[in-house]
Amino acid sequence: MDNNTAAIKKHLVKEYFLHFPMEAARVMNSFPTDKILHYLEIMPVDTIVPVFCKMNPEIAAVAAKTMDQKLFKKVFTKVDTPLAARLLSRLNKEDVKKRLKWLPPVKAREIEDFLTYGPDTAGYIMETGVIVFHPDNVVQDVLDRIRKLGDDRIRSIYIIDDDGYLLGKIPIQTIAISQPGDTLRHLYIDAPRVNAMDDREDALEIMEKENLLQVPVTDINNKLLGIIKNDALMSAVKMESTENVQAMFGAGREERALSKVSYAVKKRLPWLQVNLATAFIASMVVGVFEDTIAQITILAIFLPVVAGQSGNTGSQALAVTMRGLALREIRISQWFVVARKELFVGFINGVAVALTTGTIVFFWSSSAGIAIVIAISMVLSMMVAGFSGAGIPMALKAIGQDPATSSSILLTTVTDITGFFSFLGLATVLMSVLGIAS
Repeated sequence: MDNNTAAIKKHLVKEYFLHFPMEAARVMNSFPTDKILHYLEIMPVDTIVPVFCKMNPEIAAVAAKTMDQKLFKKVFTKVDTPLAARLLSRLNKEDVKKRLKWLPPVKAREIEDFLTYGPDTAGYIMETGVIVFHPDNVVQDVLDRIRKLGDDRIRSIYIIDDDGYLLGKIPIQTIAISQPGDTLRHLYIDAPRVNAMDDREDALEIMEKENLLQVPVTDINNKLLGIIKNDALMSAVKMESTENVQAMFGAGREERALSKVSYAVKKRLPWLQVNLATAFIASMVVGVFEDTIAQITILAIFLPVVAGQSGNTGSQALAVTMRGLALREIRISQWFVVARKELFVGFINGVAVALTTGTIVFFWSSSAGIAIVIAISMVLSMMVAGFSGAGIPMALKAIGQDPATSSSILLTTVTDITGFFSFLGLATVLMSVLGIAS
């Protein structure tokens, strides 16, 4: 084959991949692994990644395990983080750890976060080696795959759409009595499922209620992650019961109501000391404006109002962000998008609250100057609080810290300092301009 012919063939393949990614993915599913890797190497990353993402997860995971460092970085830097995690979860821990080192640090941390579930969650005990097919596959495709795997423990296969959303399941008995040419679209039934972040008890309840031997596990968007088998769930529940009994005597992994005093003190005291230090920092900010407060004593009355509103705004943003991180709705790389949204929310709410506050303060103090100062301060402090409420937990997550442990303390420091500084600082600067009585 001459160079021109090879170039034309490559161009045609590229156009096919570009315009028909789903069809191309199905063709790639039938290729041996080395041929899949060949196309992944020669095609532009923006052309090949959409095709790779639509391949059968089992086949894509095998390809991922076989990729060298250069190809893995090329493909998985562009693959959507949840999908990357779902594919890598099919590999053993050492392979995953090795491959994450090949990726940019932020991308690797995001994927690792998706691969990590709390010990009490359904995701912690699920198996990721689940057999999946698409609705337009036929029974013969299933039979060929099962024979190739040689696993007699398969009870059901699961049907997903082109984007990985779980559609339903087909019991293996149904496959056995169906014609080889029957499409799976007409065979699958609804599959009761559990979210990966749900408690194990939720999975146990579904299994008992529906009399199931296994239950599929999905993410928050209903994309299939794996399955929980009955025997694995029973073992996990028994182990958890033992740990709970131990925890009552302070031997558990977290503090409980009956933990030892020393254990409780060990867990709580360091953060109380940190909180004390941050409180002194906020007090120092007030001390800087001691002369202003001495001249306009009424300012001291309104300090808790500004600090309280900014604190509430920050707490609201923090709660939403923490929930998003816990449920994998947001990723570290999306920190600016989330923080910017909370910044605008803080601005709009700040303007609304400032109008109310300014009106009350005007009639209370009979000073338009103080009313204007507290209104402006309210808007500024609530904007910063919203931005910080989203940014702080994301930043802690980015550096590998648990945001649930210290976010609230850091946020309180930021909101107090911002509230005090904006209010007292504006009052000091605008004292003469706005005619604030001295």
